[in-house]
Amino acid sequence: MDNLLAKYELEQFNKDLDAFHIVLSDYQMEQLLLYYEMLVEKNKVMNLTAITEFHEVMKKHFIDSLSLVKAYDVSGLESGISVIDIGTGAGFPGIPLKIAYPNLKITLMDSLNKRIDFLDEVIHALGLKKIDTIHGRAEDYAKPALLREKFDLCVSRAVANLSTLSEYCLPYVKVGGKFISYKSEKIVEEMKDAEYAINILGGKVEGQFAFMLPDSDIYRNLFVIKKCRVTSKKFPRKAGTASKNPLSLEA
Repeated sequence: MDNLLAKYELEQFNKDLDAFHIVLSDYQMEQLLLYYEMLVEKNKVMNLTAITEFHEVMKKHFIDSLSLVKAYDVSGLESGISVIDIGTGAGFPGIPLKIAYPNLKITLMDSLNKRIDFLDEVIHALGLKKIDTIHGRAEDYAKPALLREKFDLCVSRAVANLSTLSEYCLPYVKVGGKFISYKSEKIVEEMKDAEYAINILGGKVEGQFAFMLPDSDIYRNLFVIKKCRVTSKKFPRKAGTASKNPLSLEA
């Protein structure tokens, strides 16, 4: 990772980190920059992201991933809670969070094996510890013998309505833990159905944090859902059902 810090203009990124009260060492910064370079290089041969310009990646992927601090207690992140990132794609938000908070125990899950292979390469190249990857669908690993109710926190930037995401994610969260959904739009329309689904799944909407990413007009919305009781064994339903028929008041 020699000379990566000298290679890039980091003034804006540092300002953005300051806005979130996040302090990274030179080594952590170099890890993020190497991740960026690996992302752009791999993107030439497979579709990982439509965003490749340096400052856009730093803002729309890295800062966006780290915006979790707006909605979750930093002391928990620093202490090393267990986190699962469902539908992680190219590693967001899981890898930036792991770099910024090295004590986190993180599991990255994605349904596409090529993406998991890329993430394994990144983990090795960055020397990350206490992080693993799973190739599979959320419906398949939410079984008691596997990963059901094993995590303090579930995060997801996946594109799906909140009812569907909650059915995928809440079964992985311990009672007392949280699921936080990253959203890029106002979702007033789907909130009633989502609250219904979240209640059925054993959760409760604890808070909603709407804000702009620093020095931008990029709107973000973090939904914090607390796991209040054990999720019924009926959920998640078999593969594809949650997305085709989200739990709703009309169902």
